[in-house]
Amino acid sequence: MGAMSRVEPKTTKGRATRDRVLATAADLITDRGVAGVSLDDVCAHARVSRSQLYHYFDDKADLVRAVVGVTTDAVLAGQDEHLDHLDSWAAIEAWCDQLVSFQQARNGAGGCPIGSLVGQLAERDEGARAALAASFDRWERHLAHGLERMAARGELRPDADPAALATATMASLQGGLVLTQARRDPRQLRIALDGALAMLRSGGATGSALRTSGGLADQDPVGRVAQELGHALG
Repeated sequence: MGAMSRVEPKTTKGRATRDRVLATAADLITDRGVAGVSLDDVCAHARVSRSQLYHYFDDKADLVRAVVGVTTDAVLAGQDEHLDHLDSWAAIEAWCDQLVSFQQARNGAGGCPIGSLVGQLAERDEGARAALAASFDRWERHLAHGLERMAARGELRPDADPAALATATMASLQGGLVLTQARRDPRQLRIALDGALAMLRSGGATGSALRTSGGLADQDPVGRVAQELGHALG
């Protein structure tokens, strides 16, 4: 079935069927993992036939890549009130607080829905890996754009790199989510995000900054981040 071209639904009923298949597949993958879900499982739970499923998806890999997309949409939708407004320290702190509160409500379970797919797919499916990378890009870009607006207002140092600061923050967020999930302790995410906030503030107009060329950017990245955090926390 891999040679078939995917057909986008043209009717309300068709869109509803495709959405139901995607939602079902996403739920099953969350519960069982990618390897534990077959197309027959999806068909049974979504109440569709194989021919209906193949009308919208070429094969399981195609379906899984679509699941990456809807999973990303759901993760970002849960942060909607913050993501387009990350252009002040107060707004960034409120976003971090929301992320921690969500983990507290789940008692540290579940981890990051996008991050959990990376370990399952990145080394097995290049298309899925690229889709996951694009998902992180989408998420990270909100913070990068907010920091760019802060830089334009003179609230970051001239040599601060908003994209690098956003990437470092995403790394802290993902690491904090992994530790929170493993330890069932939302404080792990709080600690990681507090470190990220300190690092971000080090790029403020009165602090040091991650640089795109020369200085800290030419050092070992672990040493660079350690030095940045030392400046921010010292």
